[in-house]
Amino acid sequence: MSNYLAFDLGAESGRAMLGTLEGGRLRLEELHRFLNQPVRVPDGLYWDTFRLFHDIREGLRIAGRERQLVLNGVAVDTWGVDYGLLDSNGELCQTPRHYRDPRNNAAYDAALAAAGRENIFNHTGLQFMPLNSLYQLYAARLAGTPALDIATRLLFMPDLLSYWLCGVQKNELTIASTSQFYNPAQKRWSTELFETLGLPPAILGDIVLPGTRLGGLLDEIRDTCALGPTPVFATAGHDTASAVAAVPATGERSWCYISSGTWSLMGVEIDEPVVTPKALELTLTNEVGVEGKVRLLKNIAGLWLVQECRRAWILEGKEYTYAELTEMAAGADPFLAVLDPDQFLDPGHMPERIAAYCRSTGQPVPERPGQFVRICLESLALRYRQVLESLEALVGFPIEVIHIVGGGSRNGLLNRFVAEATARTVVAGPNEATAAGNILVQAMGAGEIAGLPHLRQVVRDSFDLETIDATRDPAWDRAYQRFLRLK
Repeated sequence: MSNYLAFDLGAESGRAMLGTLEGGRLRLEELHRFLNQPVRVPDGLYWDTFRLFHDIREGLRIAGRERQLVLNGVAVDTWGVDYGLLDSNGELCQTPRHYRDPRNNAAYDAALAAAGRENIFNHTGLQFMPLNSLYQLYAARLAGTPALDIATRLLFMPDLLSYWLCGVQKNELTIASTSQFYNPAQKRWSTELFETLGLPPAILGDIVLPGTRLGGLLDEIRDTCALGPTPVFATAGHDTASAVAAVPATGERSWCYISSGTWSLMGVEIDEPVVTPKALELTLTNEVGVEGKVRLLKNIAGLWLVQECRRAWILEGKEYTYAELTEMAAGADPFLAVLDPDQFLDPGHMPERIAAYCRSTGQPVPERPGQFVRICLESLALRYRQVLESLEALVGFPIEVIHIVGGGSRNGLLNRFVAEATARTVVAGPNEATAAGNILVQAMGAGEIAGLPHLRQVVRDSFDLETIDATRDPAWDRAYQRFLRLK
C-alpha cells in the first residue's frame, strides 16, 4: 500500500487529497480544503500566494502529525499560465498576478502587433487569450515592472510551490505548454518570441517531464509536519493535464474529453501538435500532456457563468447552493434564450449582463435564477457541440464518446444536456480526475504505474462512472441554429 498526497489548486479553492494505491485500485480522501481568493489592490489583481503555501503546509501537517502517515510522494497541480519571478537568491520578486488582471488586455493587443498573430501561433500552436503568460510578461515589460529586470528565473505556479517544498527550481512540461512561449513541435522554449518582445530568455529554466522526482521535502518542513523522507514529484502540473491523464478511456471508440469546472477544456488526445492555418482559424490550442501526448483543445468559459451569477445573488442576500440552482434550472422552460459563454469572461454583475445581452439580441429576458442557470447550461452544451464539430473537422474522424471529468461532471443536468445537444454518448466521471491524475502520475514516477494505459485502467477500476446516451433531438438542432446565428 502506498500513500501519495496531491495538492490540487483551482481558481476558487485548493485541496490536499490523499491517494492510497493498493491492489491496482486508488482510494481518495480529502485531508484539507482551503479557499483560493485573489486580492485586488489599487495597481491590480494578485494571487494570495503565501496563504496558498501556508495551506499546503497545513495539509502536510495533517498528513504527518495528525494522521501519522508515511508519504511516498507529494506533488502540486494548479491552473495554467500564472507564474512567479525569482531573483538570484531564489526570493520572490513580486507577488504573482492573477490571469484576470486588467492590464493584460492592452498588452495582448500590443504583443500581437509587435510579434504577429500567425508568427506567434506558428511558434507555439496555442490559442490566443489575453491571460496567457506571454502577454502577462509583456504587460510587465510595458509597465516597466522592476521585478522583470532583476528576475533570474520564471516558475509557473506549481513549479513555484514545488520549489518552496523542496528547494529545486524546474519548469514542468505540461504547465510550460500553457504559456504561449513553448514550442510543442520542436519541444523547446520559443526564445524567438522573447527576443522579439524584449523579454529576457535567461529567466526560462530547465523543463522536466511529468513524473520527475524533483527532490525531497526540505528538512524544516519535514520537522514541522512530522514527516519522514518524502519525495516531491513534478506531476502533470497543469490541472487539465492531470485530469486528462485520468480520463477513463479504453481506446476502443474514438473519444474527446471535457475537463469541466470554472473553465471547460474540451479536446482530443493526439500524438503530434496540429499547427496549421485551419487550427489557427478555429482558435484551437496544442498543450502537452503525459507521455508526450498533445492535448488539442479549446478553452471555454465553463461553469464560470453560473458561479458568477451565484456570487451576484449572494451579494443581494440570496444564497443558493449549486444543487438548488441546478434543480431550479431543471424546472425552468427550455431554450428561453441562447448566448455565447465566451463573451462573458469578465467578473461581476453576471445576471445583469446576461439580461442585457438577451435584450440586445431580441431574446426573452430571464427573470428567475432557474431561468438564468438553464440558459447558461444549455448554451454551454451548444458551445460544446460547436467545438466538437471543429475538432472533428480538424482531426478528420468522427468522435463517438465524450468523457466529462472534473468537478463539473457531478452536474447531471449539464451532462444530459451535452448528450442531447451532441447526440453522442457521454461518460461522466471521475469528478476527482485532477487529483487522481496528479497522484497516479506520481506513482508513475515512483515506478508503481507502468504508463498511461495502466494509469487509465486503475481509474476505470477505482471509480463509478455514469454513461448517458441520447438520440438527435430536433429541439436541440433548432437551438443550435439560433446559437450559430448569434456568433
